[in-house]
Amino acid sequence: MKKGTTGKEKAAGYVYYVLRIGALMSALLMFLPALNPARICDYVNKNMSLLTSAISYSELVKNCIRAFNQGWVQKSSFILLSGASIVTCLGIIATAVTACMSAGNLKMKKTGNWFAIAGGIVEILGLMGIYLAYTQVAATSRPEKVLPSFEQGDWLLFLIIAILTTLSALIVQILLPKPEKTDKFEMESKYKLFLMFLPFAVLAFAFSYLPLYGWRYAFYDYTAGGTLSSENFVGFKWFTTLIANETTRNDVIRVLRNTLAMSGLGILTSWLPLAFAIFLSEIKNMRVRRFIQTFTTIPNFISWVLVYAIALAIFSTDGFISSVFTNMGIWTEGKNMLMGSSHIWLKMLAWGTWKGIGWSAIIYIAGISGIDQQLYEAATVDGAGRFQKMWHITVPGLIPTYMVLLLMSVAGVLSNGMDQYLNFQNAQNSSYIQVLDLYVYQLGIDSGSIPLSTVIGMVKSLVSVILLFGANGISKLIRGESIV
Repeated sequence: MKKGTTGKEKAAGYVYYVLRIGALMSALLMFLPALNPARICDYVNKNMSLLTSAISYSELVKNCIRAFNQGWVQKSSFILLSGASIVTCLGIIATAVTACMSAGNLKMKKTGNWFAIAGGIVEILGLMGIYLAYTQVAATSRPEKVLPSFEQGDWLLFLIIAILTTLSALIVQILLPKPEKTDKFEMESKYKLFLMFLPFAVLAFAFSYLPLYGWRYAFYDYTAGGTLSSENFVGFKWFTTLIANETTRNDVIRVLRNTLAMSGLGILTSWLPLAFAIFLSEIKNMRVRRFIQTFTTIPNFISWVLVYAIALAIFSTDGFISSVFTNMGIWTEGKNMLMGSSHIWLKMLAWGTWKGIGWSAIIYIAGISGIDQQLYEAATVDGAGRFQKMWHITVPGLIPTYMVLLLMSVAGVLSNGMDQYLNFQNAQNSSYIQVLDLYVYQLGIDSGSIPLSTVIGMVKSLVSVILLFGANGISKLIRGESIV
């Protein structure tokens, strides 16, 4: 506690810990499907969290159309459920705002407490709305069709946290003294920086770490469209299948070959954006330089679907090149240079380089602007030419940036994406273009082998983490600095 604080303020500081923990727990629980209080019947998707129940009404009722038509449940009950979920989430968000404002000065704390009080009341009202929706669904004449269920424990957990946070806010509001009218909203810089970082941490948790909960599919005989709770737990069955089944093993070896080959080619040509940025920076005419930079950066923002359309218009049997060569009499008939499997790795490298070189060069252009200009002036005085300055000043100045990006590429050698290869894939080249990410997608989504695809994805993630730490170790040895 800060020096000079009263006993009441000290007590309020301890009560704030309860409020903050409650706000954090509510915010986390809002993302967890397993603890969703809005799961009031079998029609509600078991993989929906409270947040998704609030923001996606269409997803909430997608399994209810027949029940609505048959009159087993009323649409108004699910409208109430959706609205109550929204109200509950708004209450949780208001409480989270209070937890953030509690790091400020007295005026900010007193103002923030009203958010928690209002948010707690709103959250309780939302939970009561969820319970009311359940009672309406439970009153159906065909319960065997609807299967009403109320996760009382989950609902009570949210309710208890809401009551505790509301009471905590009321207590600290009473304990804290009244701020001066002249006081302004203030907060220490360290807390400001933390709160600025917090949204990114939440997003990383929600979209990078929370999906890891899906790894549980690897331990069940799950089929698409089924309910995980009703499936058989099989332990490490799918892990052993990955090794024991010859067909699966050969497929994995094949896609690993393709993945490593195309990632390896990308690593071998990773110097191209660096060279492009250096030569681009040497163009003295600013209009020409900006035109080239813009022209080469735009392809990065073009969808791979459109890129394939461009490739089709140029390299297909009826494309531009075939038409020109046929009309000139060089070819007797049109040739499809797009569908074949010959040199497919080099083709994918060429398209990837064309699409991304301008965007990748931006990092190096920024690095060039950070090189001390006095070095170039001193080199000019010493009689160095343009290429000598590029080789002895610009290149060494960009090597640290290049090494970091190179090592990150090594760490992500198994993660070369799938959208490019999905668009360019066809029956003739599938054996050579199918990379690991694409294989996992097609195995899980197209073939329905979700447990096996989950296992492969888990193995890939673990190997990628190992490669990342390996690259980090190499960076420490070579540069004396880590990259993570």
